[in-house]
Amino acid sequence: MFDWVHNRRLRGHEYLDEDDVDPRELQRALGFIRRINSALGYTRSIIHHLERFSRTWKPSQRIHIVDLATGSADIPRAILRWAAANNLDVHVVGVDRHHVTARAAAAQNHDPRLKIVQADVFALPFADQTFDYALTAMFLHHLDEEGIVSVLQSMDRLARRGIIAADLLRHRRAYLWIKLFTMFSSPMIRHDATVSVAQALIAPEVLALRDRAGLSYATLHHHFGHRFVLAGEKGSAG
Repeated sequence: MFDWVHNRRLRGHEYLDEDDVDPRELQRALGFIRRINSALGYTRSIIHHLERFSRTWKPSQRIHIVDLATGSADIPRAILRWAAANNLDVHVVGVDRHHVTARAAAAQNHDPRLKIVQADVFALPFADQTFDYALTAMFLHHLDEEGIVSVLQSMDRLARRGIIAADLLRHRRAYLWIKLFTMFSSPMIRHDATVSVAQALIAPEVLALRDRAGLSYATLHHHFGHRFVLAGEKGSAG
């Protein structure tokens, strides 16, 4: 599953992406992702960059964010808790293509500042510059290179101010970690987790795709647990 010799990206099929995935297995997988995001600080890494950006926000200014491939919307909910704790007026739209996932995220949502929309990220129902920021987490590795460029370009079009794109970095140690973390999980989780690492990106690939998408203002940041965040605001230095 992992090309140890050449460290090549190996595209694979993840059960999580299937339209007819078992809803119970999907819920287990989403729960696993939530736990990993929280336990290893991946959600916090995204909020860290929003904290940086918030230094330029005007008092009482409403900030609109779109989260593409939101999953169970755990990251938007964490962002809203952070915003409330800091007296920031933030509203988030979480978008997910899968009808079961979108329904589950909506059912868990009791915050009027969060809206869940079922939509394909390649056919988004939003006009350009509808939002201040566009973000996505743990989605890019599901796509081929053309798809990644397209999503980054869409994020750039949607966002007036900037983008945050977070995902895995491909590394043999990450592959071993995920096998350990999922040892007692369901077969679907064990399969999808290793496929995710095998088809993740390495830093030079991230930068090359960023440049193809025309997002020179977004800089690459390395975070704990073999994760990267590509983040930046328009008008800032690359």
